[in-house]
Amino acid sequence: MNQEATMDTAAAARHARFGKLPERIRYEDMTEVVPSAPSGAANTSPEDVAAYRTFSCLALDLGL
Repeated sequence: MNQEATMDTAAAARHARFGKLPERIRYEDMTEVVPSAPSGAANTSPEDVAAYRTFSCLALDLGL
């Protein structure tokens, strides 16, 4: 019986300190839709092409 009173006291203390849980956040509110740039060769800069040629095959660069 003493344990029950302790549990009730602890529950009352938690409720007094924290109150209730915050409202749930919907999944739609957690995500954001951002339009991206269309992919294609028009968006590729010469630096990107050079980097692709240089780092295209790491195994080949390492001589594996």
